Amino acid sequence: MDALKTTDPEIYEIIRKEERYERDSIRLIPSENYASRAVMEATGSILTNKYSEGYSGRRYYEGQRYIDELETLVVERAKALFRAEHANVQPYSGSPANLAVYFGLLKPGETIMGLALPMGGHLTHGWNVSITGSFWRSVQYGVDRETHRIDFDLVREMARKERPRIIVCGATAYPRIIDFKSFGEIAREVGAYMMADVSHITGLIVGGVHPDPMPHADVVTTTTHKTLRGPRGAMILCRKDVADAIDRAVFPGLQGGPHNHTTAAIGVALKEASTPEFKQYAAQVVRNAKALADELLARGFSLVSGGTDNHLILVDLTNKKVIGKKAARSLDAAGIVCNYNTVPYDPRKPFSPSGIRLGTPAVTSRGMREAEMKQIGRWMDEAISHADDDAALKRIAAEVAEMCKGFPAPGIPVD
Repeated sequence: MDALKTTDPEIYEIIRKEERYERDSIRLIPSENYASRAVMEATGSILTNKYSEGYSGRRYYEGQRYIDELETLVVERAKALFRAEHANVQPYSGSPANLAVYFGLLKPGETIMGLALPMGGHLTHGWNVSITGSFWRSVQYGVDRETHRIDFDLVREMARKERPRIIVCGATAYPRIIDFKSFGEIAREVGAYMMADVSHITGLIVGGVHPDPMPHADVVTTTTHKTLRGPRGAMILCRKDVADAIDRAVFPGLQGGPHNHTTAAIGVALKEASTPEFKQYAAQVVRNAKALADELLARGFSLVSGGTDNHLILVDLTNKKVIGKKAARSLDAAGIVCNYNTVPYDPRKPFSPSGIRLGTPAVTSRGMREAEMKQIGRWMDEAISHADDDAALKRIAAEVAEMCKGFPAPGIPVD
């Protein structure tokens, strides 16, 4: 980054500090990962210079011969990897992608039915502080109070009563397999579209360790980072009969020109995800999550739903007598990065909830395996038990950094 260092040393130094932070810490935020050097090179390429409103062969600007070639290639890679009839790779991120689906398929005031935010859903699945919960009518299903799993009898009952126009499945804090087949059956029964937001688990799906939504859904949305290890972008995959409505909703409905440098990086990530090595990574993500969950359970931690089937663990800290925000900050001081998070039926407020959310994509990308997960669990127990002991947290952080030296972070140069 010599040019950046010369032109803007302040920005350069902030980036270098973040680089060292990501290198020397254990990153357990389930929506974060390490993109490869190839993905980052595409993201920082000359393609950021281009403005390309429209779609391949139908642009509003001249000089698009190579952009059309690029976007066509990336669309074909997406369709092949996900076995989709149609793909749109232009959405800027996951929230606009979801919004585009609603804008394309629903009329104002029609009903969205999604998993409630406090139960593990996403803001854009119809929660009331999001435009998706105010521009459209929204109803939310939850999880069982005891098992913390989706109760499909209750989902079916709600769908029959509320007659939603679209049923959304997918989550940001649900540690179990999502039964896309049952959601599809309920949607067809009540005449609704079925949309699967698989942003968190896309890499697990293409890696073959989570069921595939495509045979059951009308539309699938996903971000391209998280378990997929791409850039910060999104895709919409859908059936041909809704493709035109989706494309019109993305452009010109919600966006102008696509970010071509991001499109290129998505293409690189899709190529990487089609390899046998990626399947091995996806399987290890799940094994690591189970190993970390088992270690935490052995140390007396209470896990929502009792464990995990995917990349994500949700910990209820009530029995540890520490709130989620304090635990997350103590862990950060100890070199272990997670986020505080609401747990189902949480009596505390969202900005100071009872839980923390963990995930294993980033540590798996570094090559860590089950033995390292057990060590991480031990450090977490110690850090949370000594949340007010700065010396103990500093010592753990040094031990964490030392372990991280043995597992180089993809895309980050080693000093």
